[in-house]
Amino acid sequence: MTDLRLTWVQPEDLLGHELRQAEEDGRDATEIRARWQTAGGHPAPPRAGASPTPAPPHLRTLAVELLAELSLLPSPLTTEEPTDLAMIVTSCPNWPSARDRDGRGGVGEQHPLHAAWLGRAVGCLLGKPVEKLPLSAIRDLARATGNWPLNSWFTAKGLPADLAAAHPWNRRSAGTSLAENIDGMPEDDDLNYPLLNLLLLQRHGRNFTTAQLAGLWLDELPAGRTFTAERIAYRNLLSGIEPPLTARHRNPFREWIGAAIRADIHGWTHPGDPAAAAAQAYRDASLTHTANGIYGAMFVAATIATAAGGRSDIHQCLRTGLSVIPPRSRLAQAIRFGIDTAHKEPDFEQAVDLIHAIYGHHHWVHVIPNAALLAAALTHADGDFTGSICRAVSGGWDTDSNGATAGSIAGLLAGHPDALPDRWTAPLKNRLATSVPGFAGIGFDTLAHLTHQEALRP
Repeated sequence: MTDLRLTWVQPEDLLGHELRQAEEDGRDATEIRARWQTAGGHPAPPRAGASPTPAPPHLRTLAVELLAELSLLPSPLTTEEPTDLAMIVTSCPNWPSARDRDGRGGVGEQHPLHAAWLGRAVGCLLGKPVEKLPLSAIRDLARATGNWPLNSWFTAKGLPADLAAAHPWNRRSAGTSLAENIDGMPEDDDLNYPLLNLLLLQRHGRNFTTAQLAGLWLDELPAGRTFTAERIAYRNLLSGIEPPLTARHRNPFREWIGAAIRADIHGWTHPGDPAAAAAQAYRDASLTHTANGIYGAMFVAATIATAAGGRSDIHQCLRTGLSVIPPRSRLAQAIRFGIDTAHKEPDFEQAVDLIHAIYGHHHWVHVIPNAALLAAALTHADGDFTGSICRAVSGGWDTDSNGATAGSIAGLLAGHPDALPDRWTAPLKNRLATSVPGFAGIGFDTLAHLTHQEALRP
């Protein structure tokens, strides 16, 4: 009988990730790390969600104890990286002013929202087959099929057998996301969460609470469709732990990318009002994330709200996104580095190498390296749709998530679904697969209409 190795929840694996998180946020875990290593504990799995074999009972018990001890260690970065919304706003000297809802630009148009939904799906689908692969593997696979610099869907046609064996496609996506087998948009968490947030707004309106979001998840989101911080928060809810403690209790993924991939709907429904979009994204993100994990969602929401306003270029959008996160935070520093690097390096491949050299020590799902790469890709592409998604995906790390967010923003800036190249949108066949109830097989035009309704709601 094969042991069930549920990913992202095993205490012996969480401990390794929490030790890594302690290094990043400045907590001194030297003594705790030594105890773990002396007992025979292993580091966190480098790319997978679980180590290959279960830990013996004594190690699992020790991991639970050490996780509790780590949670009590204070971080010296708390002042510069607050989690409380009021403190975040206070720390942002250029926090955007509130906008009159009746005067928001673009609210009367469904076309940009249609392009944004399509763009999110296209970017996600482009990145799916190479998710989790190292940067060198992505480059090798693309070069071997004449697709470098990346400019089209990945394909297995013409790929040498030895290269295919050395760098296998993401096993869950290979059958639905290569040029030769795309048939509509397959299910992905990067699309499930915008659907869930659309459902959230339909049921509870823009003044929803984090507790209402938690209830929606328990009602409508299959636990097996959650990963990293979202899976931990889901487990915590089932254990009777309420938000915001759901984001902190034994959750070493609280500064990873999960909240950022849920933020689009908050920007889409607040065109021209980045402050309101960021505040709404905060209530969503605080179920699962803290500090930089929350900032990632606020940055994306404010950037998208600015793009949805219809009067800004990508560079202004990114500047506005930066204005809603603490300027001395690690995330703000990473985003500024990505933008600056993209401006200085005409060759995007070299820009990526520089970003990886600085931020490659993070886990591939962490929000900080991915935000730096996303900002660089958008900056370097200067608003071009194909350039934005291809640069985001070609830079590695969380390829489908970065491609999705880049596609959403670039789609908004394009302004109309017809402005997106047909070679990207036609294979989607206006059909989205999902396990979110009520949305299976829905068209992106319908999603744009439903999103527009929520943007108009008082």
